[in-house]
Amino acid sequence: MRKIKLILEYDGSGYHGWQIQDEGLTIQGILEDRIQRLTGEPIRILGAGRTDAGVHALGQVATFRTESPHSISIIRKALDATLPQDIRIVDAAEADESFNPRDDALRKSYFYVLTNGRKAPVFLHSYAWNIPQRLDLPAMSEASGSLLGTHDFTSFMGSGSGIKNAVREVLALNIDRLDRIDFMTASIRGDFIRIGIEARGFLRHMVRNIVGTLVEVGRKRLTPEAVKHILDSKDRRLAGQTAPACGLFLERIDYGRTAVQGQ
Repeated sequence: MRKIKLILEYDGSGYHGWQIQDEGLTIQGILEDRIQRLTGEPIRILGAGRTDAGVHALGQVATFRTESPHSISIIRKALDATLPQDIRIVDAAEADESFNPRDDALRKSYFYVLTNGRKAPVFLHSYAWNIPQRLDLPAMSEASGSLLGTHDFTSFMGSGSGIKNAVREVLALNIDRLDRIDFMTASIRGDFIRIGIEARGFLRHMVRNIVGTLVEVGRKRLTPEAVKHILDSKDRRLAGQTAPACGLFLERIDYGRTAVQGQ
């Protein structure tokens, strides 16, 4: 039995997230269907991150086992030929039997895109959250410092999560204002904010809840000092709204010597 590792990117706009559900298209469901057509075997694929409905990925990692004699090249070409256009195999390789894309991940990096202004670029509405009011970036950056390090992130965990241990370590949290985003062959001018966050692991909706809370700071509805209080309270009701899924991207997964990211 072989273990195959896939690196893939996808536009999550039309999917109900990564994980198979009773209803609705999912990335995992589409992949398993296409691999089963290729190999003729029942397939279960394991992903490194369970991205939510509407969330995108540049460097998702997944594995599956197969007895198929098809070469890696054939597997990749066949999948890319049959997958929808919004899912693409970036790379494929044989993996050690011991490799687990979820448990072996040392770091995961996400970024979130905001458009800041009343006139948001029309081509980015599916990939960013528009905030018309100008945000106070220095205040947001100050607030983000409270979230660095190892903490109980219950206040930023989505409802319905079965996780009992909400302690996570945030390694980096960066907020940058950009005046353009390259799109196709053009540079789209505007006022953009990129929030990048790297951690050893994430809770359900954790990044989106952090973004929603930092936006409240940027709007001056919360003070930077309030974020530490929210974190310590372990009370989700005190934090900001869950940011829309459309602006969130799984950027990179680090397995030590090899960081897996989109091209």
